Amino acid sequence: MKPFTRIDAKAAPLALSNIDTDQIIPKQFLKTVEREGLARGLFYDFRFDEAGNEKADFVLNQPAYKDAGVLVAGDNFGCGSSREHAPWALLDFGITCVISTSFADIFYNNCFQNGLLPVVLKADEVEALMDQARGGNHVVSVDLEAQTVTAPDGAVFGFEIDPARKHKMLNGLDAIGETLQRASDIDVYEGRRALDNPWLERA
Repeated sequence: MKPFTRIDAKAAPLALSNIDTDQIIPKQFLKTVEREGLARGLFYDFRFDEAGNEKADFVLNQPAYKDAGVLVAGDNFGCGSSREHAPWALLDFGITCVISTSFADIFYNNCFQNGLLPVVLKADEVEALMDQARGGNHVVSVDLEAQTVTAPDGAVFGFEIDPARKHKMLNGLDAIGETLQRASDIDVYEGRRALDNPWLERA
């Protein structure tokens, strides 16, 4: 998992509430366990018509936002089923941070396990970011160490984050990476167990 420290990126406004994980990545794209290639399915029903043509009015299809790295979304983002493909698809598309007033719990947890930073701001702060993005001011700065989001107009918004999750994001640690930090201790334990209880090592 890549460390997340600070990004300066274009923000795309998606002023829709209750976007569920099936809307983020529809079920037909869940046949793979690979994380690459899922960008094609991100918001598929929003991005494409029945013939597979791009819908010009969807924000991520518009030239100003096609390379956005931050998504500013409506309330209760990521509700629905607990599919880990949702953060995978966002990351594969190039979005590394989602800002909203609230997130569904399972999606929120999955974000931290995969290196996607979910930021919770106040409703007026989210609306300010959306307004500026719509008006042509696209670039925001998200600083995880300082726990701040800097809007295009220079306004700074602070956000809260669990210290343990912050540490893991800053250091690029998922659950496996966190465990491997104690690899030497695990090796010592397994060595002692083999000596003290050799029958446990028998096939």
